[in-house]
Amino acid sequence: IEKYAKDWFFSQRPVFKKISIPIENTLSSLDSLFNYIPLPIIIIFFTFAAYKTNSIKFAIFTALSLIFIDVVNIWEETMTTMAMIVTAVLFCCVIGIPLGIAASRSDIFEMIMRPILDVMQTIPSFVYLIPVVMLLGIGKIPGLIAVVIYSIPPMIRLTNLGIRLVNQAVIEAADSYGASNTQKLIYIQIPLALPTIMAGINQTIMLALSMVVIASMIGVTGLGQPVLTAIQNQYFTLGIFNGFAIVGIAIVFDRVSQAYGKRIQESHGTINDK
Repeated sequence: IEKYAKDWFFSQRPVFKKISIPIENTLSSLDSLFNYIPLPIIIIFFTFAAYKTNSIKFAIFTALSLIFIDVVNIWEETMTTMAMIVTAVLFCCVIGIPLGIAASRSDIFEMIMRPILDVMQTIPSFVYLIPVVMLLGIGKIPGLIAVVIYSIPPMIRLTNLGIRLVNQAVIEAADSYGASNTQKLIYIQIPLALPTIMAGINQTIMLALSMVVIASMIGVTGLGQPVLTAIQNQYFTLGIFNGFAIVGIAIVFDRVSQAYGKRIQESHGTINDK
């Protein structure tokens, strides 16, 4: 069985290499962009976003976290990690939202997807590295593909759930005005499901951050690589500083995305209730 599995994986290499091209181009562009933008502009942008979505206290925390990252000289690794997270979340949305919509419109498709997503969410994260290494070898792009696969289940599940939870009275009102299925999806179901979809994006960001560190085992650069080096060589300070940087980024992304999701929920909640 192992021989046949290896033969099949090796035969699929050209296909997966073509699939990986858009991911590689997106990651390279974002990595270059984030490292090109001056540090003060990035600090001001994230501080302003933290202030607008949360509070002045959290804005100060965000600014101090980013300044700390620069002080301990891991800014470039942090920008690379951010580029990977943005790329992973972008492709999770591009793939996961259509699959979630398809699952919400077909009970049969949802029944097929449910066990697949269950397996994806329970299988150990290290196992995701095996097939991508066999298909694409060791490097940044195989690691990012593993991050996308690991992070996508919440996006699919919560998109499906959000659309299914849309008030049926609103759908019936749209039907009475002669709206087509596409119009109902674009103008009613997706807007009203946005709070739940945002929760899926939030969970995807958190999973992607955790997987980026694990993917450093197959050559993924960024903050995960120094953590792996610190573990292998018992560099306490290096590991702690990079760990704090990862925690700071995770808190900022988590709080900002949660607050934005709550704002969307408040703006659409009254419509959904009616």
